[in-house]
Amino acid sequence: MESGPAIFTGMVFSLFGSGLLVWTATRARQRRPVAHGVSPVASAAVAALAAVIALILGVWCFTCV
Repeated sequence: MESGPAIFTGMVFSLFGSGLLVWTATRARQRRPVAHGVSPVASAAVAALAAVIALILGVWCFTCV
């Protein structure tokens, strides 16, 4: 019974992480700001770090199933 929430949470984290990573890479490749009013390098690094953490959490949730 506990595998349902773990699958749902893992899917949410995985989709969010992959979407954020693709969006950040696209913005950085086009030399457009990832966040307004912040250093482009710092905002891209923080967004990429958040995406990788979300992907790791998604994988962890899937391994708990």
